[in-house]
Amino acid sequence: MKVIRAFGPAAAVLCLALASAAVPLLSPVPAAAQAAQDDQIATSNGNLTIHPVHHAGLVLTWNGKRIVADPTAFPPGDKSGAADFRGPAPPDLILITHEHGDHFSVPTLTDLAGPNTVLVVPQSVYGMLPGALQAKAKVMKNGDKGNYAGVPIDAVVEYNTTKERQQYHPKGRDNGYILTLGGKRIYLAGDTEEAPELRNLPNIDVAFIPMNLPYTMTVEEAAKWVKDFRPKIVYPYHFMGSDVEKFKMLVGDASDVRLRKWY
Repeated sequence: MKVIRAFGPAAAVLCLALASAAVPLLSPVPAAAQAAQDDQIATSNGNLTIHPVHHAGLVLTWNGKRIVADPTAFPPGDKSGAADFRGPAPPDLILITHEHGDHFSVPTLTDLAGPNTVLVVPQSVYGMLPGALQAKAKVMKNGDKGNYAGVPIDAVVEYNTTKERQQYHPKGRDNGYILTLGGKRIYLAGDTEEAPELRNLPNIDVAFIPMNLPYTMTVEEAAKWVKDFRPKIVYPYHFMGSDVEKFKMLVGDASDVRLRKWY
């Protein structure tokens, strides 16, 4: 299955077109099924709970904090996907890797963010936010370090290195993020390939790695990258249409590959 991108108003048109063409759209994973696939990772300050939502969206809960990454509806469109990411209280921190509609949704952010929520975004995303959300946002660029909502964050590169893919994620525009939570380094790759700056990322405990064409990588390229930087645990995400079982086989014992239901 191929991921089809649509951004802004075009997304709604695409969804209607898909429905009229009898293309099956994926249903959200039921809440009970999602909870069953949550993982607990021990840290020096309590367990980190990893909660896959869909595609590139996930929730991390740690030390009383809720951290949400790339919340949108899925399939992406103009509607809010906030219900899929809500908890007992609004998130403390929302991370946006880049501007594409399967990672960034103004309706979702408007519904999801609370009065004290901090948004961490690249400059390109900041410029697309309405004023009320800009007031909550902190801009990070590649190489920046910060501490927001009590979470240490490193912004790292996220871009396509293959010439014919560079139109999707040009160098310098988008962010991957490394969070340090109770001594554990959690890497959210977003949409990227194995850029030279990422080849030897040090001491990554948990990595979320994308694989799909033409936007990111093949499973072979993703597996090579994982074998280069050897995170302790890897979650394939953003992989619609990719053979993640093959990815797990190719990685072998280089990392603990954990397959979860993202679609």
